[in-house]
Amino acid sequence: MKYIKAILGVTLLVLIDQLTKYWAATHLKGKEPIEILKNVFELNYLENQGAAFGIFQNQFTFLTIMTTIISVGLLFYFIKLPNDKRMNPMRIIIVFIWAGAIGNSIDRLSNQYVIDFLYFKLINFPIFNVADCYVTVSLFILAFLILFFYKDEELSWKASKEKNKL
Repeated sequence: MKYIKAILGVTLLVLIDQLTKYWAATHLKGKEPIEILKNVFELNYLENQGAAFGIFQNQFTFLTIMTTIISVGLLFYFIKLPNDKRMNPMRIIIVFIWAGAIGNSIDRLSNQYVIDFLYFKLINFPIFNVADCYVTVSLFILAFLILFFYKDEELSWKASKEKNKL
């Protein structure tokens, strides 16, 4: 059941990401940005040929290989997680990271670029998208969970293997 929930979760999150990018492409491309909060936040269309926040520009092959490796790693770790409710936050984090990776990969494979459109003008933050939010927020939560919620032995492969046997 956890696998079905994960697949449905990833599918829903990717759909949300792709719908927002479709909206951005049809309503923002070639137009002036839409100011949501004056001088703070706006919707501003950008075709990003790199990764999150514009890093690794024009590195299509590298980004495709890295996304594939990360996706396989996430799937492997998801499968290895113990069947314990305490691991549910970790499962949710993996679903969000995986959905973000897939959402941006869809763009990269179909367009050769990723559609970004969320811009915090106040701090001149790089333009990003919903998939980037999934990954970034999830990684911060993951760091918090590893530092303050889970014990080292809960995250070790040996503990996971022993709990899965039960």
